[in-house]
Amino acid sequence: MGGSRVQINKPHKTRFASKSSRNVHKVSLKVKHRTAKSERNVVQSLRAVRNQRNKMIRDQKKAALLNEKRATSGSNCPPRVIVLFGLSSDVDLNSVEENLLSLLCAEKSGSLFSTAASSEYKLRVMVLKAPCGDLLSCMEMAKVADLIAFVASAKPSCEENTSDDYMDSFGTQCLSVFKAIGLPSSVVLIRDLPEDPKRRHDSKKACTSCLAPEFPEDCKFYAADTKDELHKFMWLFKEQRLSAPHWRNQRPYIAAEKVDLITDEQSSGKCTLLLTGYLRARALSVNQLVHVSGAGDFQLSKIEMLKDPFPINLRKGQDLMDADDLCNGQVIQSFIPDCSKQEALLVESIPDPLAGEQTWPTEAEMAEAEKTQKQKKIKKRKLPRGTSEYQAAWILNESDEDDLGTSDYADEEDDSMVLDEEKSVPPDQDSNKYDFDEDQYSLNLRDSDEETDADSVMEDGENLTREQVEEEIKKIKASHAEDEEFPDEVDAPLDIAARKRFAKYRGLKSFRTSSWDPKESLPPEYARIFEFDNFARTQKHVLAKALDLDHGSRDDCIHVGSYARLHIKEVPVNLATQISVRANAMPVITCGLLQHESKMSVLHFSIKKHDSFEDPIKSKEELIFHVGFREFVARPLFSADNLNADKHKMERFLHTGRFSVASVYAPISFPPLPLIVLKSKEAGSSHAVAAVGSLRSIDPCRILLKKIILTGYPQRVSKSKAIVRYMFHNPEDVRWFKPLEVWTKCGRRGRIKEPVGTHGAMKCVFNGVLQQNDTVCMSLYKRCYPKWPERIKTGI
Repeated sequence: MGGSRVQINKPHKTRFASKSSRNVHKVSLKVKHRTAKSERNVVQSLRAVRNQRNKMIRDQKKAALLNEKRATSGSNCPPRVIVLFGLSSDVDLNSVEENLLSLLCAEKSGSLFSTAASSEYKLRVMVLKAPCGDLLSCMEMAKVADLIAFVASAKPSCEENTSDDYMDSFGTQCLSVFKAIGLPSSVVLIRDLPEDPKRRHDSKKACTSCLAPEFPEDCKFYAADTKDELHKFMWLFKEQRLSAPHWRNQRPYIAAEKVDLITDEQSSGKCTLLLTGYLRARALSVNQLVHVSGAGDFQLSKIEMLKDPFPINLRKGQDLMDADDLCNGQVIQSFIPDCSKQEALLVESIPDPLAGEQTWPTEAEMAEAEKTQKQKKIKKRKLPRGTSEYQAAWILNESDEDDLGTSDYADEEDDSMVLDEEKSVPPDQDSNKYDFDEDQYSLNLRDSDEETDADSVMEDGENLTREQVEEEIKKIKASHAEDEEFPDEVDAPLDIAARKRFAKYRGLKSFRTSSWDPKESLPPEYARIFEFDNFARTQKHVLAKALDLDHGSRDDCIHVGSYARLHIKEVPVNLATQISVRANAMPVITCGLLQHESKMSVLHFSIKKHDSFEDPIKSKEELIFHVGFREFVARPLFSADNLNADKHKMERFLHTGRFSVASVYAPISFPPLPLIVLKSKEAGSSHAVAAVGSLRSIDPCRILLKKIILTGYPQRVSKSKAIVRYMFHNPEDVRWFKPLEVWTKCGRRGRIKEPVGTHGAMKCVFNGVLQQNDTVCMSLYKRCYPKWPERIKTGI
């Protein structure tokens, strides 16, 4: 039978269609052997290429490691900087310093730097002692440290051992700052251990277990009570491979051991600053610009290479008198800058005031203008009675045809209308008051930027009493709390029209996708800054150019490890005097600047509020920025970080627990660089760490938008229609903002249909049923810019 029940047998399983095709795939043994051998050769050749590549990579790493070891432990390398930092105030750093110097066969010097060269260890060491309670000095020492030796006391204050028992609040704060700067190689020296071996072991173990979570994994803990224990530590330190922050190895720098002044007779108020020390990290050219910490950017007039005052091995026959001559600074070689190659000290761009002016009109344009003028004179115009030629020139033709009639009666009627308008003007809205346009009116309003105005009373703290300062702080804290509870909400003023008060604001259909021209209506400060066409390409070119100084043999460079004296010209006398005083408390760091790093631009930092700082930080508030070796005063503008948008919302305060972006006018610096933000809590008090972060980008075209929300409340609701009041206070404002979209806090969206009455109420239509307790909102945006620093503060 046919159909679906017909038996279907499986086909015969065979690889070939017929008997004749069985031998088609067969290959002779010779051919098969030849094919297998060729495939084996291909595999072996690929394996050989892979092994050769891996061997080449290993050889390169070995060569780089060997060069690094020679550079850091050879006789030509600069002394290693060891910074002794006490984790608590009861730690005795003087005894640790004396024991270390005695091992190196050196005596403690009266200056800040204690340098010693030991032929036994074949090592040169520079010991710095961090003062307890001085945050700025500790920061400057950490920037140049090759090794930070944290000294802890093994005497806990209570029986329950915690990290707080071995480290006080200042130690915790400095440790967090060191981590933000970039923690170099670090060790922990434990002092005051018991003499009993068992108790000594238990005490060291307890101290190590409490402090280990606060330090990196590779941090070692050493007992440091006796000279034998310090001797063991020095031998391990000699063979240790030191790690330094990456940002520090990109620029040459000198930690000045001696500071001298030479007065300049030609220019009054200026002098030449002499800084002597070892060059580190990179080679320095005499044509480069240099930055002196706490002073600014300067040019070099000369570099003198001196004999090394601390050689590891003295030559045979060289007595102590020769060693004393070395300490006096014998000049080996001098470098003079080339005027054609020396980089100019250019900070700001000088704008051309006529750059935006129009060109002189051509003859054809002038002839056309004269022809148009004659046609206007020929054409008869109907003007009100008593109108002069000067007044008639300001009256438009369209308004003449609309407002003026064709008879004398109409002229008389228009005259009376003008009189009525003059009588109807209230005294507080005099015509002289509104001669300027709405944008200028918004600029001159005192309360236009009330939320982010930096020209507050807090800047004039010297003229305020203590009670007034406390009241102002309370106001700032109240505004900070209000900003967190009701962000961006602003009430329309009663005495000023909203269309004039918010004339510089505009609406956006979508904050993410709506367009905003970054070159539109730029402030005058943008004419003084610089912008890169391609910042990534410029950074790559500048770093490659700096790397060529190390590998190339140039006549204008001194190499790493040289003991040199820098002649920095045109330094103000009062500033140089302050630097010489500062050198007694903290190291004066001089770093070579890369190309373009003296020019001003708009820098953006990724910033986070420090956990120990509790006071609110307001936008455009004066803060002290420490960016790498630089130190400057800035007034940052905080904004949110939107990854998928070209516009970023401005924040009035720096909020706790999250990252924000701080935009400032500052000298150009190439990332990566760490950021430490300091702020003085009260006038005359020491600075506190307000925030930490890092340099993110340099982009003047980054759009920062200030957002405000105007709120209104439904008065009568009929399904999706409602009459909203208290958003505006006159019908003209309602008509002005009619094209913008409104939204509610419950998720409805709508539009303004028409004004109702004379007190600013309006009829709105929404895309759904509106609730009576809902709030109607309107979003407005305005582009904001950072504040230009009014004064340069060195922080000395």
